[in-house]
Amino acid sequence: MGDPKRPRKKYEKPYKPWDRRILEETNRLTGYYGLRNKRELWRMSSLAKKYRRIARELIAAPEEERAMAEPVIRKLQKLGVLGKDATLDDLLDLTVEQFLERRLQTIVWRKGFAKTPYMARQLVTHGHIRVKGRRIRQPGYLVTVEEEDSIECTHPACLEETAEQKVKG
Repeated sequence: MGDPKRPRKKYEKPYKPWDRRILEETNRLTGYYGLRNKRELWRMSSLAKKYRRIARELIAAPEEERAMAEPVIRKLQKLGVLGKDATLDDLLDLTVEQFLERRLQTIVWRKGFAKTPYMARQLVTHGHIRVKGRRIRQPGYLVTVEEEDSIECTHPACLEETAEQKVKG
């Protein structure tokens, strides 16, 4: 089972973290998406790597085993990372940005509840964001496509802005 005090890591560090190209790219993504630290970026990167590895294994597998790709593709479609008519080859093109776009923090920022991704992170961690009526306090929560429409902000500033938008619209 493993030691409960030492949970398994859900990320892998880059092989050369001090390489200039990697350092610039991680700093750019961390700043653009308002991540707290590089570990959050590495976690999403490991998730993308995992699905790309699964795709490579399924492509190399015999024809009978390729049917196992359907549940993986459906899961990523439900998550909103892949489109409706995605194939096994589309799994090979997954990027870390596709997973970062599905985080609750990013979606709150994109919907206009917050002006910056950092403000969106604060709204989420302070408990002002609800998804399907449930308060979610993890900015890294991956939002599914069906949950995306049910995101609401309970902060007074958000409520005032949405009331102003209804009056104008």
